This record gives sequence, structure tokens and C-alpha cells, in this order.
Amino acid sequence: MPRVLMGKRIVVGVSGGIAAYKTVELVRRLVQGGAQVDVVMTRAATDFVGPLTFQALTKRPVQVTTIGVWQGEQAGHVTLGASADLMVVAPATADTLAKLAHGIADDAVTLTALACPAPLMVAPAMDHHMYRHPATQANLELLRSRGVIVVGPHYGPLASGMIGEGRMAEPDELVGAIRTVLGRSGSLADRTVVVTAGPTREPLDPVRFLSNHSSGKMGYALAEVARDRGARTILISGPTCLPAPYGVARVDVGTAVEMLRAVEEATASADVLVMCAAVADYRPRVVATEKLKKRQELFVLELEPTEDILATINRPGLVKVGFAAETERLLEHATEKLERKRLHLLVVNDARKTMGAETAQVTLLRPGHQPEVLPELPKEEVAERIWDAIEALLVRRSAQDEQ
Repeated sequence: MPRVLMGKRIVVGVSGGIAAYKTVELVRRLVQGGAQVDVVMTRAATDFVGPLTFQALTKRPVQVTTIGVWQGEQAGHVTLGASADLMVVAPATADTLAKLAHGIADDAVTLTALACPAPLMVAPAMDHHMYRHPATQANLELLRSRGVIVVGPHYGPLASGMIGEGRMAEPDELVGAIRTVLGRSGSLADRTVVVTAGPTREPLDPVRFLSNHSSGKMGYALAEVARDRGARTILISGPTCLPAPYGVARVDVGTAVEMLRAVEEATASADVLVMCAAVADYRPRVVATEKLKKRQELFVLELEPTEDILATINRPGLVKVGFAAETERLLEHATEKLERKRLHLLVVNDARKTMGAETAQVTLLRPGHQPEVLPELPKEEVAERIWDAIEALLVRRSAQDEQ
């Protein structure tokens, strides 16, 4: 689970829209990530999702009324807002957005928001014409000018049967936005990091290519964790089926030479390069201009080596982290790679067990240190451990620079 959510106090406001069903999944994901979630609802919202649903997920009471029975130091909406790390209103209807923009506090959601000094995030959801109305656009612009984070809405099918703008952002995107906001002053704030991910594809003809089984999951997890820690994160990705993580600048590439050019440009002012991509070692020496036809006789394909990106990038001050996906004599091959490419950290794994999987078992190699063997973990937790090691390198380097 993402560490950035652990122990955080998040207030989720639910206003009266059909998209409230998505908020159930959002709340579940936040609780699963270790956050303490308090839900406040407008009365209209309860027509779509019952308070008991949220109470069952959060194990905490749900606020619906503006005046209730308070106990001890509790003070209803005032207490919730004052102690929150973040408040999220999802869905945020046109009515709720108007109230938030103009300081009207006549329901549990708007009352709590007005009493909340923490950052406010809204996920608009409404009919296309309501969203495009000048009044709604003006309210959103006013909220943005005050620092409110607006996520969505998106184009798609709406409850009215229309297709247009107004569809609430999906829970995955909202969780990514929440993680970005909570982590923006984290341990990597003011750092720029570059992460590569996924496979490369080396064309053979207009319809075929040479590639590998990399899913990109490890690289994407590394990019998300860097973002969670406040880094300006650039993700250079080969072809994958994964969506771009919220708050991460993704650069799409296809071939090894395209990835090299993108890495050269991105690392010009970066602090860290994490080369997680499974870059093809070879490419066809000649790329056919037309589709190659099937033949009965033996077909010989001539290959030439691709660019060695890690060895090529050698900017002073850049922390270089590599990955070694091996199938035999893992530590022997990885140690040679660590020295030859002058890396600060090398992550070693068995390619047969890791590519495409949800978990990974890796070993961390550093010059002059004993190998650190990690247990098999979800890739997101592996990413956290890798960034712990990278941060230790950055701290040690800063201390050396000060001496």
C-alpha cells in the first residue's frame, strides 16, 4: 500500500449526483491505503448512496446533518475540517461548486469545507450543458484561483443519456491526485527524477517488431512513489497498457534510440535517473519497407546492438540506478554491470519471475556494500524500498558536498 496515505486524515464530501457510486470505491481505496476517512454527505447524496455504506467502509460515523449530537471535544463539521490533511468533494455537483465558490454553507459538505484549513480537492460531475454553462465555468475558475485542486471532469457517457463533458474522474485518478497533494512537500521535494519503464520495440517491417514481456508495472510504481515523495517526476515509457500516473510527466517512446534521446534531454537537469525499462539489446540491421512474406526456406535475420543508454549517460552529479533482469548467475552478471556502467545502485531480479507479475523479489547492489536481499513484495512496496536506498545515497552525497 502507498506509504503516503498511511495515517492521513481525509474528509470526503459527497454531494447529490449519480456519480456518488464511484465515491464508494474511492473511500474503500483510501481506507485500504491506511488513511482515516470521515465522510460527510448532503441530504440529496443519501438518495444515491446510503450513509451506512460509507460507515461500513470507514468504521466511522457519517455526517449528514448540520447540527448533531456532539460528544467530548467533537464539534461536528468544525472538528472534522480542522484536523484534516485534505478534503475531497466527490462528486461535486454544479450546486455544490457554486456554494463553495461563494462561501455558502448550508449543508454538511459546504459547512465542513468552509471550516477546513487543509487543501480542498473537487471532482466535478454533472450534465454536459450544466458543466459548460458560464456560471459553472466562472465558479471553477474562482475556486482554482484560491488554490482548489480540480480533477476532471471527463468526456463520456452521462446519466442523462448524452455523451459529453461532465463525467466524474475515476477512483484511480482521484487516488493519484490525492497522493500527489499529500506528498508534495515530501522527502524528494525540489528534486527532479527520471524513470524509464516498459519495453522497447525494434521494427522488423511495417507490422512486426522485436520486443520482450515487460509490462512496465515496476517502472510505473517507481514513478508514482517518487511523485508521492514530492519529486518532479518524468516517466519515459515504452509501449504499455498502463495509464499515465496522475501528476507525472509521461514521455512515450518506441525504440531504444528514441528512449536514449528522451533520457538525454530529461536528465540534463535531473538529480536521479532510474533506468527500469527493458530496453532491447538488439535491433534488425535492416528494416523492411514492406511486410515480409512467409517463406518455406530458412530465414536469417541480421541483428545489431542497440545503444547502451546507462553507459552513455554520464553527467556529473547524476545518481544512476540500473536494473538487471537475469536468468542465470544473477549476482555475477549484475556485479559486472554495476562496475562497467558506473552505477550508484543496481536492482537485480530474475526476469522469468518478475516480468508481468504483480510482485517482485529483488536484490540491491551498491559499490562497496554487501548485497541487500529483499523478500518477495508487491511492486509498489519494492519501489518504496528502492527509493529509500536512493534517498540514502542523496543524503550521503549532500553530506560529502558540505564537507
